[in-house]
Amino acid sequence: MIALIDCNNFYASCERVFNPSLNDKPVVVLSNNDGCVIARSNEAKKIGIEMGIPAFKVQELFRRNNVAVYSANFALYGDMSRRVMSILSGYSPLQEVYSVDECFLDLAETATPKEYGLRMKEHVGRWTGIPISVGIAPTKALAKVANRIAKKYPSQTGGCYVMDTEEKRVKALRWLSVEDVWGIGRRNAVKLQAAGVFKAVDFAEMSESWVRRNMTVTGINLQRELTGIRCIEFVEEEKSKSFSVTRTFEKEYGTWDEIKERVVTFTAMAAAKIRKQQSLCSRIQVFLQTNYFKDTEEALSRSVEVRLPFSTSSTLEIVDFVVSGLKKIYEKDLHYKRAGVTLYNFTDEKHHQPALFPEMNANPRHKGLMNAIDAINHFSSSGGIRLASQDARMFKMHQEHLSGRYTTDIRDILQVTQDKR
Repeated sequence: MIALIDCNNFYASCERVFNPSLNDKPVVVLSNNDGCVIARSNEAKKIGIEMGIPAFKVQELFRRNNVAVYSANFALYGDMSRRVMSILSGYSPLQEVYSVDECFLDLAETATPKEYGLRMKEHVGRWTGIPISVGIAPTKALAKVANRIAKKYPSQTGGCYVMDTEEKRVKALRWLSVEDVWGIGRRNAVKLQAAGVFKAVDFAEMSESWVRRNMTVTGINLQRELTGIRCIEFVEEEKSKSFSVTRTFEKEYGTWDEIKERVVTFTAMAAAKIRKQQSLCSRIQVFLQTNYFKDTEEALSRSVEVRLPFSTSSTLEIVDFVVSGLKKIYEKDLHYKRAGVTLYNFTDEKHHQPALFPEMNANPRHKGLMNAIDAINHFSSSGGIRLASQDARMFKMHQEHLSGRYTTDIRDILQVTQDKR
């Protein structure tokens, strides 16, 4: 059997751990620069707050319903995620961390999966305060369905649902809409609905030849998983294949210097990420976007791909190529609200083969410099070392509702005082 463990409303739950007064109240978490809603408690969902909606559009709804609004605190969420995953790793020798709030566990040796799942739920809740839902089934795809049931019907399942009979499998697939099947995606859902397939059970029972023709081998594997045949195996933690740093600005910017210093700052952040996983990149994408929610101007988004003549992780070299790409898409008469940089086409630093001629390689002297900068910045709380072309304020995000870094910054550790009365 396979378990899929999912933290309930993870970001909102993290905020509640350190502020119990938020329990049973609507809570939302906003994206970078307090732009859009990216997490909601169940209470926030019930009053009609949609995922992804710009915060400025629902300010009145927030006020009217006393919604607790928080800026995204990724330092806190990342640390809480590591704590949850560390606890769960003790329940199986095989764990696949699927996302910041989800993981798969192989429960092959577990004779009493329901009891085991409830024990995990109690353990994580007691040690971290984070509520979880557990779905257990013979395959990954069915474990996803089981988890959905556990989360949808907590009073009936206790937050843990085990799909251990054929009757349960068929009943669950009759209940689940095909667009909600893990891995289907919007495009395939449209194809299936056009073919008269609206429930997961219909997809599981349809012709394999149709699935192979329209959804390739990935669709076949998913279909077989829904019938109880294990096709999607556990994967070891892989290096990221790309790194993106994008931001919605707190206001619109139009001058070359304003845009350049922000994009260069994003580039430095992305370059530090690829060095951390010991990768080199040889392709870059840069994009600029105007304000999509401004009625007076037509929304515009432009991007450019830059192919590097060599693979590198040096911020100095990558910035040069990013700026050359930025010049191709920047227009001085426009006002921009969003920008970003993506580094990709990675090679492993350890296995990289240099070119024959020195001018076709990255500057070897940059490696030691970058390592020194990363080491200094790791221990700096004030921005550390940066390029002169970066944002002088290190691009301080607009975060009016930021909570403390309770588990990663000693200055934010909560203090408990004893009432001497």
